[in-house]
Amino acid sequence: MFAGFRPTRKPGERSRHLVAIVAFDGVVLGDLSTPCEVFGWARGRDGRPLYDVRICSVEPQVTSQHVTLMVTWRLSSLGKADTVIVPGVTDLDQPIPTAVLNAIRSAANRGARVASICSGAFVLAATGALDGLRATTHWLAASELARRHPEIEVDANVLYVDNGTILTSAGAAAGFDLCLHLVRRDFGAKVASEVARTAVMPLERAGGQAQFIVHKKPTDDHTSIGQLLTWIEQNPSSDLSLPVIARRAAMSIRTLSRQFRAQVGTTPANWISRARVRRAQTLLETTQLAVERVASECGFGSAAVLREHFAEIVGTSPLAYRRAFSRAETRRSKGL
Repeated sequence: MFAGFRPTRKPGERSRHLVAIVAFDGVVLGDLSTPCEVFGWARGRDGRPLYDVRICSVEPQVTSQHVTLMVTWRLSSLGKADTVIVPGVTDLDQPIPTAVLNAIRSAANRGARVASICSGAFVLAATGALDGLRATTHWLAASELARRHPEIEVDANVLYVDNGTILTSAGAAAGFDLCLHLVRRDFGAKVASEVARTAVMPLERAGGQAQFIVHKKPTDDHTSIGQLLTWIEQNPSSDLSLPVIARRAAMSIRTLSRQFRAQVGTTPANWISRARVRRAQTLLETTQLAVERVASECGFGSAAVLREHFAEIVGTSPLAYRRAFSRAETRRSKGL
């Protein structure tokens, strides 16, 4: 959908759900296009669009990192919008026009549904609409959002947060999940499923599912703890009980625990559990091994123990993770 597209309504046609997407200089193009596509694909039984989608800005021209857009609609559309979408901003330090912040704040105050995508949470936070609420953003920016806005409960471990009329989502892909969630809220699972099918994406990625962060491998800095972390990553199915790894590091259990706290920021048991789950994620993505075999390869005593740790750390089940991220599944779905 082009920024200058103005939807038309046939005489006598019922008013559609108005979605106003805010555009400003420095807007992230992916975050801007996602709601255009998702809401634009939603159709009723008669094939007519269920949403009136408008990109709105202060001025007719908006400059992004790669292109300059000509935008038809002005911010006055936010005054009557049912849903307002706030895309991300490329530079977190870039000032957002006061008119934009005021328009978003007014929409939220009158009860319109307002949702941000990725770093759009910083724009939404600047309006005060997130004060006292739980919110999320891209995991790379979560700590900065919490630092700048201590009145917000920032949760970096979820895809999106639904507070009713105020919603936030994580990185760009999570914007799809959030918009599908809104379609499902508005028109039901069947319509949302059709949109997901059109987008060739999974429908069931709940907001509480963890952001799938690429974990950095431990650095072997030739210290005892660095070499130990590398060895643990390479041998997740070994006996990694505290006495065993303490002996390998040539430390007492107390010293090892203290070094873990100082250098890794957690306990040995927690770090080992996460290392094993990271290995499980890799196997689920790249192989078709049964969950029981994955559990064994990763050092978990049983599939039940793997599921418990996986749910706690990743926020979903091993099978759900495989369905969403398995490369083999993706190739089969594309007929490759």
